[in-house]
Amino acid sequence: MTLPTLAIFDMDGTLFDSERLFSDKLKIVMAEYGYTLTTENYARTLGRARDDSRILMKEMYGKDYPFDEISDKARQIAAKAASSGELVIKPGIPELLEHFKKNGVISCVASSSTSDYVNKLLLISKLNEYFSFVIGGEQIERSKPEPDIFLAALSTYNRSHSRIEPSNCLVIEDSDAGIEASSRAGIPVVCIPDMKTPPKHLADKCVRVAESAFDLIKIFPGCKSGLCQTKNS
Repeated sequence: MTLPTLAIFDMDGTLFDSERLFSDKLKIVMAEYGYTLTTENYARTLGRARDDSRILMKEMYGKDYPFDEISDKARQIAAKAASSGELVIKPGIPELLEHFKKNGVISCVASSSTSDYVNKLLLISKLNEYFSFVIGGEQIERSKPEPDIFLAALSTYNRSHSRIEPSNCLVIEDSDAGIEASSRAGIPVVCIPDMKTPPKHLADKCVRVAESAFDLIKIFPGCKSGLCQTKNS
């Protein structure tokens, strides 16, 4: 397969092991309020923006569940833990980013987390130098699985570069919602599963379901032409 022109990375669960970090802190805070967080319930919120997560959590834990209070407290604890060295970069991500950079691929982040939070973690991890821009969840109206965030990334690229099509991009994702969003945007997607393996009907929408970012270096060697469309190319 040939390299894309624009690589669009999800953040939580894709660049960083931040889903586990946040879920561990959320579980502790929820217990303080008398709630029990299960892996299955947390998995339902993967890839979702704050407003969608609020709806889902209230569906699961009741309309009186203090989502904002608990989430904000857990986020603050997780951010402090990240700053103290608990933020883990996913295997192969630095190598993949360097591979893309050397081959002239532009990389960006499109995350359901806020852009401020994304930029903070990129700075902490020192990965910020690899990304040309960030699209955060607060910058779009509809969150994943709608395609808005990935189309916004493409639009941002096209405003400052020669125009490209969705087929000239590649999304790197871990969540079901992200796979569906990229499919609706018409952008090829590689899934690197994190806390949940995609079901077959979503896996079939992926260029590949990879074990780690190291696999992508093999799948997309050098010599960029900006097209990556078929599973068996």
